Amino acid sequence: MTSPSIPENSSVPSSSAAAAASTSAAAASGSAAPSSAAAEEPGLHPWTRYVAIGDSFTEGIGDPSPESTGGHRGWADRVAEELARSREGFSYANLAIRGRLLDQIINEQLEPALELHPDLITICAGGNDVIRPGGDPDKLAEKMDAAIAKLSSGGATVVLFTGPDLGTTPVIGSVRGRVAIYNENLRTVAARHHAVIADTWALRELSNREMWAPDRLHFSPLGHHTIAAMVLDTLGVPHTLEPLEPKPIPARNWRTARTEDLTWAREYFVPWVVRRVRHRSSGDGIAAKRPDAGPIFGGPGMPPGSAD
Repeated sequence: MTSPSIPENSSVPSSSAAAAASTSAAAASGSAAPSSAAAEEPGLHPWTRYVAIGDSFTEGIGDPSPESTGGHRGWADRVAEELARSREGFSYANLAIRGRLLDQIINEQLEPALELHPDLITICAGGNDVIRPGGDPDKLAEKMDAAIAKLSSGGATVVLFTGPDLGTTPVIGSVRGRVAIYNENLRTVAARHHAVIADTWALRELSNREMWAPDRLHFSPLGHHTIAAMVLDTLGVPHTLEPLEPKPIPARNWRTARTEDLTWAREYFVPWVVRRVRHRSSGDGIAAKRPDAGPIFGGPGMPPGSAD
């Protein structure tokens, strides 16, 4: 892809001041700045309707929660909960479905997302393509470029995720180079369309073992919590998500480590490979957990523990 000059207003400031950060994020996406009332109220932000699209990462796999819609919470739900705390009438939809490839996300989720008229959109897509044999990060980025252009055409703030650094992850760590190339292309795409980058590659905390679910393919509740805080910080939104420290990992001898690796391979890796060979997906027959934009726990006027 041809790299454009980076727009002066394409970055989001690191300041924690809600008014300045929200204004900058809005300017980066072409949306209107928040009102003066919002600028005076700590924690307020300019967004009223948030739609998340993507695959298992955005659906929240790895963060099981029977109380959450769809049985999984995840970083996107956590972000929506925080955004709802200070915005009357805030609504949230999550169209992500596990196992989806980039083409499927574009074909199945873009139009439904735009039909909900969001002013904030997050998208993480292409990860399932990159880790497959022959995944071409340049061709994937070309498709993402067109998708981001469409998502940002209505003036919504678009948040685009880079892939995490998989260097310490067993097996799929071998595609680290392809992920890095894809990420650099995504930065170009974001600059071209004034999107905001949520940089999971730079989130060094994710290298800790406790940030990952037992399947070593998805993030744990701690990982999702950490990513949610990063997204809110990137948007410049004050929040209540405190940094959490992973527990120290007990020392293991080689026999224990070997047994754990064999158990993981039998329970998670082999079934994943078999699905790839049979051209099947973990998301076959699964519907979006929040297809319509609606209120979420944490919104003004909602009693603790309630949710629609």
